Amino acid sequence: MAFVEFEDVGKVYRTGSVEVAAVRGMSLSIEKGEFVVVVGPSGAGKTTFLNILGGMDSPTSGRVLLDGKDISCATDRELTLYRRHDIGFVFQFYNLVPNLTAKENVELAAQICEDPIDAMEALEMVGLGSRAQNFPAQLSGGEQQRVAIARALAKNPKLLLCDEPTGALDYETGKAILGLLQDMCAKTGKTVVMVTHNAAFCSIANRVIHVREGRADRIELNQHPLPASVLEW
Repeated sequence: MAFVEFEDVGKVYRTGSVEVAAVRGMSLSIEKGEFVVVVGPSGAGKTTFLNILGGMDSPTSGRVLLDGKDISCATDRELTLYRRHDIGFVFQFYNLVPNLTAKENVELAAQICEDPIDAMEALEMVGLGSRAQNFPAQLSGGEQQRVAIARALAKNPKLLLCDEPTGALDYETGKAILGLLQDMCAKTGKTVVMVTHNAAFCSIANRVIHVREGRADRIELNQHPLPASVLEW
């Protein structure tokens, strides 16, 4: 069994009598330790896929499994524990607490987990050990995103989910963050799933999932991913 399994997953949103199918019979698998890029145009279903996998939403139909655990019919409490212990999130905007230092922001996540990584160790992993006592306003955008990644890693999650993590960054800083995520995946064995609209990022992934009209339209395996440092877009 693969590490992540989507089995004929559907998601329908209802507003009054109006129904919108955001995901339609999506089936795919992801192996442990892969760096995965999920790519597609706006409205293709990428964010809904990420929300379901991250336990922030539940499918209307089908099954979702992570490491053998079926989360499709989980209760609200079970999903809360799933998000807390199994999933690390990195978003386009860093969502740091402004009146806490970098170290304190990372410690927030570590405090709610069963087997956390030490906050300083997590900051060292992203190259920010020397900036631990700085507040977010004293950090560049790239450094703030590194703190957000350290915060996600401090939970010691099974799966790291990234939603357009370079969207608020300039070109060079974005490449550096992609390189960091790629290195974290290789060095720690964490499974990383990144959603993006930028097809240029496909070349750095082990697995590329092309999403179209709510389905996994095409899945590609890349035996020789490029380093993020050579990306151009």
